[in-house]
Amino acid sequence: MTRTARLLLLTLLLAPLGAFAQAAPVAPAAPLVEWDKLSPAQREMLVAPLKERWNANPEERARMLERARRWQAMPPAQRDRARHGMSRWEHMPPKQRDEARALFHFMRGQPEAERKAFLAQWRQMTPQQKRDWLSTHPAPARRERD
Repeated sequence: MTRTARLLLLTLLLAPLGAFAQAAPVAPAAPLVEWDKLSPAQREMLVAPLKERWNANPEERARMLERARRWQAMPPAQRDRARHGMSRWEHMPPKQRDEARALFHFMRGQPEAERKAFLAQWRQMTPQQKRDWLSTHPAPARRERD
């Protein structure tokens, strides 16, 4: 799988995790301690948003749990790539996100050789040809999120 395809795949699969990221990290006054040394109030403050999301969306629980399992199974380097992909996704304009979603949807079931061939063809297309392709292969309807 090409680097572009991997990044696109990771970006699309893990984009919802970006909701947990802060816009700008807050510099702590003192070094932060390990989880076990946090007070119960601090732990609750960190977990509360996830708890609310879990309770408010029973139909999403299986998907949330599966994503957590996949995240835990990832090696650190793959997590870093995923974080980078989530950051890129968050900063993409909506039109570019739709394009990425359409490409991902089109390529997701294809064997690697076909994906590579398609991406090579995509890179050779003119902007008009890409627009034409996207109009005949639109991104699937987005699922609503809270």
